[in-house]
Amino acid sequence: MFTGIIQSVGEIVAREARGGDARLSVATGKLAMQGVALGDSIAVNGVCLTAVDLAEGRFAADVSRETLSLTTLGDLRPGSPVNLEKALTLATPLGGHLVSGHVDGVGEVLERREDARSWRLRIQAPAPLARYIAQKGSICVDGVSLTVNTVHGTQFELNIVPHTLAETIIRHYRPGTRVNLEVDLVARYLERLVLGERAADPKAEGLTTAFLAEHGFLK
Repeated sequence: MFTGIIQSVGEIVAREARGGDARLSVATGKLAMQGVALGDSIAVNGVCLTAVDLAEGRFAADVSRETLSLTTLGDLRPGSPVNLEKALTLATPLGGHLVSGHVDGVGEVLERREDARSWRLRIQAPAPLARYIAQKGSICVDGVSLTVNTVHGTQFELNIVPHTLAETIIRHYRPGTRVNLEVDLVARYLERLVLGERAADPKAEGLTTAFLAEHGFLK
């Protein structure tokens, strides 16, 4: 688990193809690596990876074919900057929100505009994720815990304050930038809980307007 509070901007220093998978070597920047052991989890652009090799100021992690295809990690090359966060402990302040490091989909930055000293970003989310994104709710973008300002269908807007711009890779975003999205854990589990016994039916359609009306959620 993670908090979505980025601890360092690192850099990809090597990418090695391994039979359809890949091994990434990541320079950790200012990330404090004391106490990190082989097998520990580190989030790279919001993707939970396992450290399989440790060296001074860097670590290596294997990335599966599925992760390469379902996240933006497949786009990374040597020199790419990345957001880094170590897994939280029971003593870690939860300054963001609970983040699993399991990416739900890839979005795209549509617009970036200045708003005083902040940036406003408009991001296109994959259609299946739209129902989990709510105004003033939480979303994780490339591992950064952020508050959703507004929602318009499958698009949502974020306000990025100067500190976040300075301490994350968001400062590099431009229209067309692809980003990893993880929706709020509570929203995903709530949907399954509301389905009740239907959650065990592989033919169930999930939450529909008809289902919600039938069970008194809509009038």
